[in-house]
Amino acid sequence: MDFEYSDKVKGLIEQVRAFMDEHVYPNQDLFNEQLSQERWSTPPILDELKAKAKVLGLWNFFLPLSYGEYSGGLTNLEYAPLAEEMGKVGWAPEVFNCAAPDTGNMEVLAKYGNEEQKKQWLEPLLAGKIRSAFAMTEPEVASSDATNIETQIVRDGDEYVINGRKFYISGACRKTCEIMIVMGKSDPENPNRHMQQSQVLVPMNTPGVTIVRPMQVFGYDDAPEGHAEVIFENVRVPVSNIILGEGRGFEVAQGRLGPGRIHHCMRSVGAAQRALELMCKRANSRVVFGQPMSKNQSVREDIARSACQIEQARLMTLKAAQKMDTAGNKEAKDLIAMIKIVAPSMALDVIDRAIQIHGAAGVSQDTSLAHAYAGQRTLRLADGPDQVHMMQLGRNLMKQFED
Repeated sequence: MDFEYSDKVKGLIEQVRAFMDEHVYPNQDLFNEQLSQERWSTPPILDELKAKAKVLGLWNFFLPLSYGEYSGGLTNLEYAPLAEEMGKVGWAPEVFNCAAPDTGNMEVLAKYGNEEQKKQWLEPLLAGKIRSAFAMTEPEVASSDATNIETQIVRDGDEYVINGRKFYISGACRKTCEIMIVMGKSDPENPNRHMQQSQVLVPMNTPGVTIVRPMQVFGYDDAPEGHAEVIFENVRVPVSNIILGEGRGFEVAQGRLGPGRIHHCMRSVGAAQRALELMCKRANSRVVFGQPMSKNQSVREDIARSACQIEQARLMTLKAAQKMDTAGNKEAKDLIAMIKIVAPSMALDVIDRAIQIHGAAGVSQDTSLAHAYAGQRTLRLADGPDQVHMMQLGRNLMKQFED
């Protein structure tokens, strides 16, 4: 198993790292200052950095080679170290047009969209001109089982009429969010529970779409994208807005979530690595009980344990990415489940130690650690909670030993 990066990828890593050092890390305070003035608009510094990254060709890395003309030209394995670098700052992936939920939505449109849908929505998303949202989770049902989704999609002539309520719809609060992919039930009586759902494209300005409020995560509103509660009241869209076809929503969701899960894990490794770097700098710069904090055995153990955990998760992520490249997403499903279970919990462990070493500053707004912790805790729920992945992984493993 060879995880040695090609010269091309090594060059891209250095370019992304240099861009982060020169443009992203120094502008974190400016980003927050601009964001405080207008919560749901894109901070000007973000648009400025996106333009710089695009000119340099540091753009749309995430679409693998199998997506043909829309591909970023990299394999999943090649993308992994780039996503790790971007994951060190929460808003950095958008600088390179590699931010969720847009990445997943672009993958859906590139893989399942028709030519009209690609022209209208995929191309402006690839250009970074608009943002998007994916509306699946609902407050009234256990959405970890996607077959529970209750939002209604009813055909009426040449239109679909949508009624329902969603929440934690990431990206929908953003003023530049122009399109949602909405999952709901179009055939609730179908005996096959996995054929009851469909996914349709719903422009944000469609009558009947109401953003109720931004949901919070441990008190963070995660502006400028936010996590909206959305109500759909007799929302009408053309039948041509269906993705792939009626009854194929679950299929589309599974195709979307596989790559999305591993992308989250790649960024989780980056978030943990950044926490480790901050932990080491803090330990080297603080004096406690008459000596540098770094001389305390417990601090050294925390740093060593963190480095071990990060490297373990990194290698598992690379193995899953390579399996996706060589055998396909379906064959890699167990490895994807494993890393989705492992990576966010690993990042939480590492970030927690970094918070402890930073003391009161670690839980304040003066470092990125508290917000990073909230984000990683969310990932234990996003794209399927740990329990679902463990349930399915355990089932698949036991099948190998059935008589």
